[in-house]
Amino acid sequence: MEQKILSSRARFAQILSILHKHHIEKGIDPVKFREILEDLGPTFVKIGQIMSTRQDMFSERYCKELMKLRSSVTPMDFDTVQTILNEAYQKSWTEIYESIDMEPLGSASIAQVHFAQLKNGQSVVLKIQRPYIYERMERDVSLLRKAVKVLNLSDIVSSVIDLNMVIDEFWTAAKQEMDFTNEAMFAKRFKRLFKDCNFVYAPKIYDEYTTHQVLVMEYIEGIEISDTEKLDSEGYDRVEIADKLAYNYISQVIEYGFFHADPHSGNLRIRDDKIVWIDFGMMGILERRDRELMKDAVRALALRDTTKLVDTILTLGIVNQEIDYPAFTNEIERFMNQYLNLSFSEMDLGVMVQDVFTICHHYHIALPKGISMLARSMMTIEATLNDLDPSCNMMKIIANHKATLTHVDLGKEAKKIASKSIDAFVKGLDLSVQSSDVLKMVQRGQVKVNLNLMGSEQPIAKIDRMINRLIICILIAALLMASSLICTTDMDPKILGIPALGFVGFMSALAMSIWLFFKMLQLHRRNKSF
Repeated sequence: MEQKILSSRARFAQILSILHKHHIEKGIDPVKFREILEDLGPTFVKIGQIMSTRQDMFSERYCKELMKLRSSVTPMDFDTVQTILNEAYQKSWTEIYESIDMEPLGSASIAQVHFAQLKNGQSVVLKIQRPYIYERMERDVSLLRKAVKVLNLSDIVSSVIDLNMVIDEFWTAAKQEMDFTNEAMFAKRFKRLFKDCNFVYAPKIYDEYTTHQVLVMEYIEGIEISDTEKLDSEGYDRVEIADKLAYNYISQVIEYGFFHADPHSGNLRIRDDKIVWIDFGMMGILERRDRELMKDAVRALALRDTTKLVDTILTLGIVNQEIDYPAFTNEIERFMNQYLNLSFSEMDLGVMVQDVFTICHHYHIALPKGISMLARSMMTIEATLNDLDPSCNMMKIIANHKATLTHVDLGKEAKKIASKSIDAFVKGLDLSVQSSDVLKMVQRGQVKVNLNLMGSEQPIAKIDRMINRLIICILIAALLMASSLICTTDMDPKILGIPALGFVGFMSALAMSIWLFFKMLQLHRRNKSF
């Protein structure tokens, strides 16, 4: 059986030793950060994987590096596997399965996978959760929360990222992933949505043998989608597979708002002329509102409508601080101009998505979790499509099927227009009453106008620093004048023939002058204002 969890104190010491091993005191870069997370274990690997999906919050360099995260985990021994199965079923696993392969098909931080056969001879795959994984993650999350609180990290990096939000998002996602009944539910929902699609398939889930720690699904013996040689030898048309895969992915996103968030080649098989999706542990969900806004964004991009795209992004995102609207609009305008002379099919989806997220990151606009997952997922599917067909372009395929994205539902549009017309009529009736109220307030002197000048923060800060310097200079001058007056008296005691109080005043003025000079010199070298 796997070793039980360490105490919080022992785990904290272990974390410190890992950080020391990587010489954290010498600074950090994306590669070192990824290696540290891998050494820290499954909790931190999962946090890194979530960070890689939030390109609106973290820089491009870090997100790209974190997408390479892997968890190097020693497989559980077969005795541990048997113990977990017996505890999950409250009886011997031999009463359910004819056989289970002792060697796992794969081993990851949360679970490992084994091939097995049921008593009726059907081939299945068992996904078995590692013992104590929930307790280990819960302990690490608790340590993280304490570290954020004690070290005041949340305040330090609040202008970049809300650490408490990241930890909450991770823990919610991790708890869902560790409950295999959620993955079973996702797999069944996916299978149900595409049951009428003649080129897509999802494995069957065996509910009667699935528990919170054990997932049992149909074994898929197909060709991995990246095995191009075998696909060619079997007579498959890779260009056709790429087109169908992209079309199905677009349908998942636009039509259903329920998409596979990790569509790398290892999660796709070709069997009996069908694309088989496997591993539904990471699924993205888009609300209807978000899907409609995404359609608006695509229409704005197709029509080169900058204003519409800006408004859509601001509606879709969460603005964490006051935004400079003109500057943001100019940034989006520059983004649009890059693609002004390109056709829809010539655009590079990965670069476009990254550019938009970079702009959002710069202006502290956090996008919904589903949108962030979609961005990462779209870059992954594009890489998968390129494995199938190097000439494949996701935007080109979207252009071929852009009716799905740019189609205008006349019924819905009519309802929107009717709703807006009624709203405008009601507001029009209220306008005269509100105008009368405003005029009355003006007459009484009760009207207050709040004026906020965007971009005024830096000039005001400079003025503030200038005033600080003037105050120090006035204090120095006051000390010199006061000390000079004191020196005209015959006060005792004396130092070097002058009154001690005057001497102290002169020395204080000298010390302040020297401090001010070196402070200004130091900041000048750093190219900063004092």
